[in-house]
Amino acid sequence: MTIQSFPGSSGIIDASPKRDISYFSNFYVLGLTLTAGIGGFLFGYDTGVISGALLYIRDDFAAVAENNVLQETIVSMAIAGAIIGAAGGGWVNDAYGRKKATLLADIIFAIGSVVMCAAPDPYVLIFGRLLVGLGIGIASVTAPVYISEASPSEIRGGLVGMNVLMITGGQFLSYLVNLAFTEVPGTWRWMLGVAALPAIIQFFLMLFLPESPRWLYLKNEKPQAIAVLAKIYGSDRLEEEIDILAVASEEAFCSKNNVRYLDVFKSKEMRLAFLAGAGLQAFQQFTGINTVMYYSPTIVQMAGFTSNQLALLLSLIVAAMNAAGTIVGIFLIDRCGRRRLTLSSLSGVIISLLILSGAFFLQSSELNSGLCEVQTLHGTCGTSLGWIAVLGLALYIAFFSPGMGPVPWAVNSEIYPEAYRGVCGGMSATVNWVSNLIVSQTFLSLVTVVGTGGTFLIIAGVAVVAFIFVALFVPETKGLSFEEVERLWKERAWGGEDVRRGLLV
Repeated sequence: MTIQSFPGSSGIIDASPKRDISYFSNFYVLGLTLTAGIGGFLFGYDTGVISGALLYIRDDFAAVAENNVLQETIVSMAIAGAIIGAAGGGWVNDAYGRKKATLLADIIFAIGSVVMCAAPDPYVLIFGRLLVGLGIGIASVTAPVYISEASPSEIRGGLVGMNVLMITGGQFLSYLVNLAFTEVPGTWRWMLGVAALPAIIQFFLMLFLPESPRWLYLKNEKPQAIAVLAKIYGSDRLEEEIDILAVASEEAFCSKNNVRYLDVFKSKEMRLAFLAGAGLQAFQQFTGINTVMYYSPTIVQMAGFTSNQLALLLSLIVAAMNAAGTIVGIFLIDRCGRRRLTLSSLSGVIISLLILSGAFFLQSSELNSGLCEVQTLHGTCGTSLGWIAVLGLALYIAFFSPGMGPVPWAVNSEIYPEAYRGVCGGMSATVNWVSNLIVSQTFLSLVTVVGTGGTFLIIAGVAVVAFIFVALFVPETKGLSFEEVERLWKERAWGGEDVRRGLLV
């Protein structure tokens, strides 16, 4: 047993010796991770596909083209559904298990995709978006928890990060699908309807996967839990993991007694943990990621490139960088640590947003003065400043995706005790979706009021606040077991004289 101190903690935490484990050392765990991650793929696909489909929905429905609020509602209604799904998803996870929650999410998502595809008017389309959002919300709670509970602690962050890679991969594929269907009759219907396929695929694959071993053990189904653990760990470590799980389950049994949402706020260490987790989820959205992903074609057009096809093509490059950056994050998160990676990510995000803001401010100034130099490219109009704006978008994604993309989900999958994991995971995911809804529902309206440059300047200010928040309230959890993380919060809550913690009493 060794003694370590962790950044962001004022005291000492007991930490077990860690083993050198690679992401490919157990193909069973990798297969489980990728299958569960299809839920993230659904999230990513829907995020990306609506940004392109919206261009053609406006062409089909005049009411949508003439009403920014209706456009925002079509985009954000899925997020409203996700808020409901995430809020209830924590309870579903605790009551019925991670596997059944995933199956339920797949059914709801597939039905919603069919409704969207067949929608005769914008209002049926909005209802379909609500259904899809319900499925996404449940999946966003379930997939990270399911993966983390079946992962060795040494590589847990990277494996949960693979769920985020599935999100960014889904966004990238959605832009490819958008481009593929640009010349097909019923363009946006195909774009939205195809989303049912991955949900159906995941449903049937999940039938062959086990339940989370931690959930099984908590529900006193010990033989099944041990059978799953035996596929995850070698014989030299299996007994150790069973002993750890037995102790954790006994503590959870003593403390649980049907944990309710308000119980989270009755314990000082849980308040600290939830503040860190929910704060990360909120800042992930308020620093603008889904503004960029939902509206990237629209932003590109704002930069001066009016062709739908060119806007989608440039957005495809942004989505590809998002996926590539997430891969970088997967390999860094268990090496550099969650905290350092997040702070580095936010530093780059701030710089990128300032570049974006400056490009749009200068473009607006040139347009107003009549000095804008227009370049023609395949019949589309753009400016040199427009290319700088696109570069700013690309840099934003390059900095955001390795850190602020995977870290909030990884941290929230590991910082809560067993008894609170479903409830707190659902609550923090709900914070993410509520923040997402606020951003997506107000972006176009905010641009109308303060301009594109002013909007990105405001987001840059939020990113500065996020940097300060992470530096003050988010501890390092790299390589810690669930039990070590729980002890970390108890130490932060009761050990030391930090005034900051006293404010939370």
